[in-house]
Amino acid sequence: MKGGPKSRDECFNAFAHANALNHGRIGLAVSRRVSLKAVVRNRIKRQVRESFRQHQALLAGLDVVVVAQARAAAVPRALIGLSLRTHWEHIAHRCKKS
Repeated sequence: MKGGPKSRDECFNAFAHANALNHGRIGLAVSRRVSLKAVVRNRIKRQVRESFRQHQALLAGLDVVVVAQARAAAVPRALIGLSLRTHWEHIAHRCKKS
């Protein structure tokens, strides 16, 4: 499958591709369009990394890139966690099918 599975919502776009490793890797893009404040951008990055760490067994063998949308700066922490968990499950399920 060219490009691998994708998952989108109002907070994040997530893209995945299988790798030949036993562990997952993550890439993040949180631009100034999300927030002009570095503190907000860094908070979002920390939340994404922590969620990825908590779901690393599910995402083993995948390279995942997460691109934050402007809405991610405005939603509560719990909704960000829910959004990311949904992305991880969707991506893992789609990669297992491929």
